[in-house]
Amino acid sequence: MPDAAAEPARRFVRLGLGLAVLTIALDQLSKWWIVAQVMTPPRVIEVTSFFNIVLAWNTGVSFSMLNMGGAFGRWGLSALALAIVAVLFFWLRKAERQLPAIGLGLVIGGALGNVIDRVRLGAVADFLLFHWGDAYWPAFNVADCAITVGVGALLVDALFGSRESHT
Repeated sequence: MPDAAAEPARRFVRLGLGLAVLTIALDQLSKWWIVAQVMTPPRVIEVTSFFNIVLAWNTGVSFSMLNMGGAFGRWGLSALALAIVAVLFFWLRKAERQLPAIGLGLVIGGALGNVIDRVRLGAVADFLLFHWGDAYWPAFNVADCAITVGVGALLVDALFGSRESHT
């Protein structure tokens, strides 16, 4: 007889993993389109007065922090990201609510999308660039957006989620 209590947990794991796969697909498709189609040759495409499409290669972590080329940038950061994904996957398996499952799925998918770039290309392709006058935010991509939204969902759940589930 199937365990009725385990069914919601399996549903949340499927939700999280489905979002992770969708995130990876959208991230890789958007990067392929930008690198192979739009940025041939590389240039700055001004979309609005505050948003450009560019091509930037990030060898560091989020928003180009710890920018480091070479083997550690490629393999060390990839190994670190994979270790974090493993921890997040075990957390997802214990998710008891929808919002954390969504958040974890987005973070897992975003992290894996960027790992794919590091392993395949040696750096992460970033292409979304916002600015205000001469002040520029670091370029980012779909994977970075998913990670940010996923972390936001986890924070919202931690702050405002069901108190019954926190005891």
